[in-house]
Amino acid sequence: MSNQPIGILGGTFDPIHYGHLRLAEEMLELANLRQIRFIPTGMPPHRDAPQVSAQHRSAMVRLAIADQPAFVLDEREVRQATPCYTVDTLRELRAELGAVQPLCLLMGGDAFLQLHTWHEWEQLFGLAHIVVGYRPGFTIEERIHSAPEKLRQHYQQRLCSVDDLSQQPSGGVVELVIPKLEISATLIRSRVAQNRTIRYLLPNAVANYIHQHHLYIPC
Repeated sequence: MSNQPIGILGGTFDPIHYGHLRLAEEMLELANLRQIRFIPTGMPPHRDAPQVSAQHRSAMVRLAIADQPAFVLDEREVRQATPCYTVDTLRELRAELGAVQPLCLLMGGDAFLQLHTWHEWEQLFGLAHIVVGYRPGFTIEERIHSAPEKLRQHYQQRLCSVDDLSQQPSGGVVELVIPKLEISATLIRSRVAQNRTIRYLLPNAVANYIHQHHLYIPC
């Protein structure tokens, strides 16, 4: 079995756009990942319900990643009727992929600084590495001082290099500088609602799907 890590990228993807895809492509390369599993959230426990159904969001992800063989759609969360917690998803993946396969939970810097609010957050480190992508000029080291002590301790004790990711199945924290595209799902939904173009903000196949299914149009 290859020791190349598998990346896990969750989100509502409401809709998926080039910001998500560029982040994933950068992390695939910089963290030397074998693949990235895109996991659309079914019922997110930490935020309001997505505007469109899990089935539509999953279909848009499938279209968006179709031309990148290293990107894989994982629909396990959209099939759940109950709130989805990352720790449970990682437990399932760990059981399926085995104890020695390195897994990397991918997230942005802002999400990492709120990690202590996640369900059973300390258990995440026993299931996967955490790879944090942050924009130039944003340093976690500078901002971690305002985080709770437990999170600071995990960050300081677990910080490692990309090379370390393939040596252990879980437990490390890696930082990657990722140029940020100023694109958001909120922006795209707003433009659709105003009947404005969304070209070049997301793949054409996703834009076409949104228009064909009349998504994000106010009732």
